[in-house]
Amino acid sequence: MRSLVSRAISRIQSVIVIVVIVFSVVGFTVLYLLMGQDQPISTIRIGLIADLDGTLGKNALQGAILAAEQLNAEGGLLGREIEVIGEDNDIEAGLDMEKVTNALNRLITYHKVDFILGSVDGEAGLVCQDLVADHKKIFLGFGGTSDALTQRVLDDYDRYKYYFRNMYNATSVFQGVTDSLCLLREQTGFNKVAYLAEDVAWTKGIVSGLDYVLPEVYDFDLVYKGRIPLDTFDFSSYFAHAEAAGTEILMPLIGYDGGIPFVKEWYDRQSPTIVYGGVLMMAAVPESWEWTDGKCNHIITAGSAIMTGYPLTKETLPAREAYISRWGEEPMSGGALAFDVLRYILPDAIKRAGTIETEAVIEALEETNVETSNARNFAFTTSHDAMMGENLMDPDEDYQLIMLFQWQDGRQVPVYPKKIMEEAGATYTFPDWPGPWDEIS
Repeated sequence: MRSLVSRAISRIQSVIVIVVIVFSVVGFTVLYLLMGQDQPISTIRIGLIADLDGTLGKNALQGAILAAEQLNAEGGLLGREIEVIGEDNDIEAGLDMEKVTNALNRLITYHKVDFILGSVDGEAGLVCQDLVADHKKIFLGFGGTSDALTQRVLDDYDRYKYYFRNMYNATSVFQGVTDSLCLLREQTGFNKVAYLAEDVAWTKGIVSGLDYVLPEVYDFDLVYKGRIPLDTFDFSSYFAHAEAAGTEILMPLIGYDGGIPFVKEWYDRQSPTIVYGGVLMMAAVPESWEWTDGKCNHIITAGSAIMTGYPLTKETLPAREAYISRWGEEPMSGGALAFDVLRYILPDAIKRAGTIETEAVIEALEETNVETSNARNFAFTTSHDAMMGENLMDPDEDYQLIMLFQWQDGRQVPVYPKKIMEEAGATYTFPDWPGPWDEIS
């Protein structure tokens, strides 16, 4: 009996010794790790919310991934690698607020991201803005032009200071449209303007503004106002009305699929109008030349330097070439803007802050002054909008620009702002068929 007890005690003592040794080793290991020796380093997680099934959302995700890969190849940020996590809000299929909020909540609560990039606007943008404010997460918007988003930053800074936007807002877009029209008039003398706008929500504010400012502020002769149903593919009656009114400058506000038949019909009927600015997405992207069989020649559309290949900054062409090499296609606006946020703007702020702590990064973002692929000098306004236009203090370091390009024999040539047009040595070109351009001396 005594030997059994003795053996039991021996076993207990052995277990105690083993436990002591294990805890000693673990304790030493923890201490060793805390001293910074071989401590595992976690990633910096970047969440991206967009319609990842749609062309623009997919393009944005690709831009963010490329930026992360380039940063990681350089050693990451603060010694940590960058990880991009996308969540699909499916917003191009129609606004479903539950999908939008679920996508954003998953990024914040499940994936536990450190920063969020996003393409949301209008009501969805406001809801997302509230969610990131509740969770105190920095949200860098690369899509959505609503002025209300950044007005909130001014109205209630402490709550909405987490929101930043690296693209133009509705006000700057409208200013770009009117300024570029004035430049075209200055160069050509054309003054008779018409618009063809899809009868959908996003065009209503634009056309109401055009109805007032073109005749009342800029003294243009607004000769025709065309409202067309969504998914219109036959524009013959609208062209006929615009031409009968003597239109010289025709501004389309047509998104997605309708742009291709619009361009082809303009060309095939040899319409005596200049198609200018506005929104004509399917004539703005590099593939438009192929999609329209070259019939987009002489059409003027909004665009970006990285999309068209114009060397606006020293970063533009390297970024464009890297995107094409990585993905086998040319970047669109979403990809370019998401790339700029994650490649230049956010890393610059984190490096200057020396931390990813939210308040410190917000302060650093507010002091941003960095070159990107789309801006020679990117900076934020007090409302956390992108600073737009020429830098009057340093003409060589302009802020982000609204840019217009004209298709000329398969290339997109910058024709606005005037400064960039002159810098590129560009001039307007006109169709071979008869039109008001015949009267230009």
